[in-house]
Amino acid sequence: MIHSIRSGCMQADIASTGAQLMSLRRADGTEYLWQGDPKYWPDRSLTIFPYVARLTEGCYRYQGQLYRMPIHGFAPTAEFAVAEQTEASVTFLLESCPAFYAQYPFRFRFSIRYRLEDETLYVEHRVENRDGKTMYFGLGGHPGINVPLEPGLSFEDYRLTFPPCQPRRVEFTPSCFVTGREQPFPLEDGHLPLRHELFDEDAIVLKGVPGQVTLESPRGSRGVTLNAPDFPIFGFWHSPKTDAPYVCLEPWSSLPSRQDVIEDLERQADLIALPAGETYETFWSLRCF
Repeated sequence: MIHSIRSGCMQADIASTGAQLMSLRRADGTEYLWQGDPKYWPDRSLTIFPYVARLTEGCYRYQGQLYRMPIHGFAPTAEFAVAEQTEASVTFLLESCPAFYAQYPFRFRFSIRYRLEDETLYVEHRVENRDGKTMYFGLGGHPGINVPLEPGLSFEDYRLTFPPCQPRRVEFTPSCFVTGREQPFPLEDGHLPLRHELFDEDAIVLKGVPGQVTLESPRGSRGVTLNAPDFPIFGFWHSPKTDAPYVCLEPWSSLPSRQDVIEDLERQADLIALPAGETYETFWSLRCF
C-alpha cells in the first residue's frame, strides 16, 4: 500500500513493502526520485537493515551458529505496519518474528518515520533492542535520484559537491566485498563530476565525508542535498556499465563483509552494538531545490 505525505510544495509517496520511498516530487512536476525502470534498476530507495550490502556466501556467524541473510538484510522485502500518519509524516514499524529470527537472532522493533518539512524529507530511524543481549546491526539508505533533473541537461552536466574534506575510497573486490584497504580519493576543487564510467566497477564508497553531499548542475537550478551527520560511510552507485539516468546517494553505518570471510557479528568492528533494552536513533535527509 502507498502512503502519501505533503508539506508546502513537496509530496512524498512511500510503500508499506520495504517502507520504500516511491516518489519525491515538487508541485511543478519535478520528480526527484528514480522511478524504477527495470532496464537499469527496478527499485527506487531501499531500506537497509540489519546489514549493509553483501555477506560472503550470504552468511554470517553469531555465537557459533551460521545464519543466512540476503543483501541489505530483510527490510527491503518486509511488509511494514503503519504506526502513525499525519498530513506531513508517516511512521512505519517492523518487529521481530519467527521468520526474521531464523535469519537474525535478536528481538527488536525497527521504525522509520518519513517527515516532510518545507523542501526537506527527513528519514528518521529508531531501533529498539527488546532482547536480553547486545544487538549488532547496520543500516542505511539507498535513494536513487534522477539525473538529469531538468530538460535540456545531460548526466555529464551534473556533479557531486562535498564540504571541505579528504575522502578515502574503500577498496572492493570484483565481487563487491571489502578488501580491507583504502585509498585517497581526490576531488576536483571539492567536486566529483559525473560520468557513467565512474560506476563501471560498481559503487564508489567513501569514508571521510563530513555528513553531507550535494548533487547539482552548474547549468541548472534543481538538485538534492543528502544530509547524514551520523553516517561514517557514503556510497554512490548506478547500474554498472550502463548509461543509467540516476545516481544513488547512500548513507551507510557500516561496510559489507570481507572477501571470502564469513563474518562473526560480534567481531565486525563497524557494526552498531546496541545493549539490551536500549534504543538507537538516527536520521538522514534529502533537501530538494
